[in-house]
Amino acid sequence: MHKVLILVACTALSQPLYAASAEAVLSHYADMAHAMYSDALVTAQTLRQQADRFLSAPTGASLAATRAAWVAARHPYQQTEAYRFGNSIVDAWEGKVNAWPLDEGLIDYTAAGYGTESDENPLYTANVIANKTLTVGGKTVDASRITPALLAETLHEIDEVETNVATGYHAIEFLLWGQDLNGTGPGAGARPASDYDTGNCTHGNCDRRAAYLRAVIELLIGDLQWMVDQWGPDGDARRTVTTGDRQKNLAAIFTGIGSLSYGELAGERMKLGLMLHDPEEEHDCFSDNTHWSHFNDALGIRNVYTGRYRRVDGSMLNGPGLSDLVAAKDAAADRNLREHLDATLAAMQVIVDTAEGGEAYDQMIGEGNAAGNAKVKAAVDALVAQTRAIEQAVTAMGLDSIAFTGSDSLDAPQNIK
Repeated sequence: MHKVLILVACTALSQPLYAASAEAVLSHYADMAHAMYSDALVTAQTLRQQADRFLSAPTGASLAATRAAWVAARHPYQQTEAYRFGNSIVDAWEGKVNAWPLDEGLIDYTAAGYGTESDENPLYTANVIANKTLTVGGKTVDASRITPALLAETLHEIDEVETNVATGYHAIEFLLWGQDLNGTGPGAGARPASDYDTGNCTHGNCDRRAAYLRAVIELLIGDLQWMVDQWGPDGDARRTVTTGDRQKNLAAIFTGIGSLSYGELAGERMKLGLMLHDPEEEHDCFSDNTHWSHFNDALGIRNVYTGRYRRVDGSMLNGPGLSDLVAAKDAAADRNLREHLDATLAAMQVIVDTAEGGEAYDQMIGEGNAAGNAKVKAAVDALVAQTRAIEQAVTAMGLDSIAFTGSDSLDAPQNIK
């Protein structure tokens, strides 16, 4: 998986491939979404199989294999984020599968440094794994059976607190790694396999912890299947982008890639953590997998613009993309944007190589790490420049003015404390 992604990152896209119509681009955009979410579903199903093997024999080796399956499942999913901001059906759904940050004390035990209460979250240390009942707003919640319904319908964002994240990739991540107690020092979470060993249980409630892991993975698979269906032949998401006003639908695609490039990835996920030097602002904070998540977000943007996606089986899905339409209007604007997309991935590759070489992303953003800070800043700067190139492509297409999602960390850094 890693070798394939590195190969993709280093392959510059010298020219568009297709003389395309807007209809063809919109149809292929939907085809790529279906392929990406299908790959996310398949890898989540593999994660479930590996988790079942782990829970039947909870050893260090089987836990490591399950963690590797989680990382593999993240690769295709993160590339789908280029679809989030331009498609309301995706944005409304995304919180079920990728919400962050999360107050992990809602789910399981935490170290003393986590604290015992929060002014914003009464359930900060509810620990549903250890407690069969919860009190919310003076009412008792029955948590005696940990089921997908309990997690999705009762616990997720319970009490209208967004950090009460009970479902999705990051809840699974916490259950597999536990808290990362290293700050901006080396090391990820180090949850022991014995946390799931009912015959030699550490930290108590190993049976309920296993039930939670099974339930949350099952939910993820169901949610991904639902999104695969939305992009299928009769899906609402496909219908929305392939019918109606073509210019409006093309603008929505540009909105998706521009907002992810600027406000979300450059701003909220990277610049903010760099400004604060705060590992709590790291996207995959328990596993130290953030370098790949950021890389794959950037790769997803390029996928959508160029109409090319490398599937998890190694095959390449090619078709008409925005690049072909922009090139027909303004070849220089298209060439400029493709060059910026490649430059961003090159900057992200430096972060990946650094992390894979032993210095995790949370270390890179640490205070006093000038070299690490510079690598992250270079990627942020590349994303910002890339966004300006996206804006030029929008202008070349003659589309109505598009407002990309912003971030105080980029637009009003004086407000960041």
